Amino acid sequence: MGLKIDHVGDFLIKTGISLIAAFLCAMSMNLFLIPAQVYAAGINGAAQLMIDIMRDGFGIHLPIGLLILALNLPVAWLGWKKVGKSFTFFSFITVLLTSLFLTVIPVYPLSDDILLNAIFGGMISAVGVGLALKFGISTGGLDIIAVYLTRKNRNAASGKYFLILNGLIIIIAGAVYEWQYALYTLISRFVNSYVIDLIHTKYQKLTVIIVTHKKDAVIQAIRDRFDRGMTVIPSYGGFTGSGNTSILVVISHYELYQMEQLIKRTDPEAFTDILETNKIIGVFHTEEQQKAIQAQKHREDKGIKSGAFEPVHAFHRIFPFQTK
Repeated sequence: MGLKIDHVGDFLIKTGISLIAAFLCAMSMNLFLIPAQVYAAGINGAAQLMIDIMRDGFGIHLPIGLLILALNLPVAWLGWKKVGKSFTFFSFITVLLTSLFLTVIPVYPLSDDILLNAIFGGMISAVGVGLALKFGISTGGLDIIAVYLTRKNRNAASGKYFLILNGLIIIIAGAVYEWQYALYTLISRFVNSYVIDLIHTKYQKLTVIIVTHKKDAVIQAIRDRFDRGMTVIPSYGGFTGSGNTSILVVISHYELYQMEQLIKRTDPEAFTDILETNKIIGVFHTEEQQKAIQAQKHREDKGIKSGAFEPVHAFHRIFPFQTK
């Protein structure tokens, strides 16, 4: 199944967000982090560290933009095959633009204070990362790897993998260079994580409650776009007394932007409450599993069935472990 773009407007919006996120990430590195030898998060930080070691240890100068792009190629392949095509496509566009901006924007220190560089570098890059996540994409690298590893190991949160992979960068930087750079990198990472949580959400799962007068249209739209179970609750307005319907559905935080857009298109007057969800016990399908079910539904709609095939039971034979 190839890349699916629901709307041209959505494609243009996400491309614009990729552009802004890439510019902010590149600016944070070239104007703050690289001059102070404070390391960025994820693959960008790993590329920084590799360049410093190659330059100081072997006298080899590598362009950081090309190295970041090269390191992200296998990650993009993994994401395309195992995580999700739309998410990976826009994430790689962001990586490509980041590499371009890192090449175009000169490395120029705005301050000689390492602490200021660590704080503002982490804060500016966090705005780019948080903005990208808010619109259902990422800045590449560890985001894709963490999502994949989380899906392979359903009992662990992706934050665990971020901590391990970023921790290795900090430890190596401290061992090879002075430990003060590792400590300032920790400060930058703390600021980065805090700002991302302010802009987006640190929770992997979200509960969406939609109060609508267009029950059938909203339910059908969610069924067409997602393979998520819903709880439909008859309700009425406490102020108006008019009858309506409350629809409860749990989604991943990467699906939040798509859900918001779907609700706006289906019922612009709907009232939507988005809650942070700590834990789920029960069936919660990944993006790839949703696509498998949707593909089967599409084949059934076309009348392509194989004997007494039962899609629900067959799906659970293919994906027997569904509990998170």
